[in-house]
Amino acid sequence: MIDFLRGKVAHLESEYVILDVHDVGYRVFTPNPYGLSRTEDSIQLYIYHHVREDAIHLFGFTTRDEQALFRRLLEVSGIGPKVALGVLAGGRPEAVVAAIQQENITFLTKLPGIGRKTAQRMILDLKDKLGAIDSRWAVASMIELDIPAAASDGSSAWAAAREALSGLGYRDAELDKAWLTMKDQVTGEESPDVLIKKALQQLFQG
Repeated sequence: MIDFLRGKVAHLESEYVILDVHDVGYRVFTPNPYGLSRTEDSIQLYIYHHVREDAIHLFGFTTRDEQALFRRLLEVSGIGPKVALGVLAGGRPEAVVAAIQQENITFLTKLPGIGRKTAQRMILDLKDKLGAIDSRWAVASMIELDIPAAASDGSSAWAAAREALSGLGYRDAELDKAWLTMKDQVTGEESPDVLIKKALQQLFQG
């Protein structure tokens, strides 16, 4: 069973990356492929090795906590690997954990593939099983789940830029990572258009 892979990102697609590990290319499905830079530096992805009768798939995550949350989500009836990956792509992991702990069905039903019944099952099945993950993300209980964390710096320009990028189909996880990379270079005087261009450079970096 594969626990993690370390190698260089050789190729990016909308749902997966090709990780070059000692000249062998592994296709790894991940919540945010475009958040992984194609550089000469190696990256490490923690793996969930999914085996079915007709297919073998690798799902990769940048942290152990994401890997652990993905496994927990698969314990919920009605959630398979594709939906679990969509949950991690559609919401920050700490926000998902907080929503389950707070029984926030409104937030959970905004995630891809999650209806009201599935959200209720997530709360029922996982609320008491997220102890280790929840303790490391205790600060998530203070997060206002309906407000993207990346806009919490008070930048109305970034809020407007983020809304426009969301309208283009970019997911919260992608936008959060782009903002974390670029925010130290933002002076606060940029217009939304300028921030959109900067964010797109990060999103398409590679």
